[in-house]
Amino acid sequence: MRRSKGLIKGFTLIELIISLAILGLIATMVVPIGEVVVQRNKEQDLKKALRQIRDGIDAYKAAYDGGHILKKVDQSGYPPNLDILEEGIDDAASPNNKRIYFIRKLPRDPMADLSIRAADTWGQRSYASSAKSPSKGVDVFDVYSLAEGKGLNGVPYVEW
Repeated sequence: MRRSKGLIKGFTLIELIISLAILGLIATMVVPIGEVVVQRNKEQDLKKALRQIRDGIDAYKAAYDGGHILKKVDQSGYPPNLDILEEGIDDAASPNNKRIYFIRKLPRDPMADLSIRAADTWGQRSYASSAKSPSKGVDVFDVYSLAEGKGLNGVPYVEW
């Protein structure tokens, strides 16, 4: 089309439709990548939380073995529950019963519902139970995620 002063500039309907189709195609490729990024972040948080709790459990056991926690005949030396890692315990070796803390704040399972308290989001394995069939008991030897499903690495969350 010509006007008296020159050509009319702009996009044709076909060019606009093709541009929108390309943008739609790009958007459909970005959504799955975003979901993978969110899952990867949750999995990194899960690994970090498991490491923190397991380090706290090991620190409690080391304090027990070192005489900082009163030993009893029927105890394994592992904490009776997860809350005690955060609440702390009186140091039996200290003359003024100074408190020992094993973890600043008990992390929650990032895969769990936010309405559940942090200690209840974890599966607990007692010292007396086997690794193949973990069960809760009088102490906490290890923790695991209660989340269903598998990680990006193909390993079920329960086995992390």
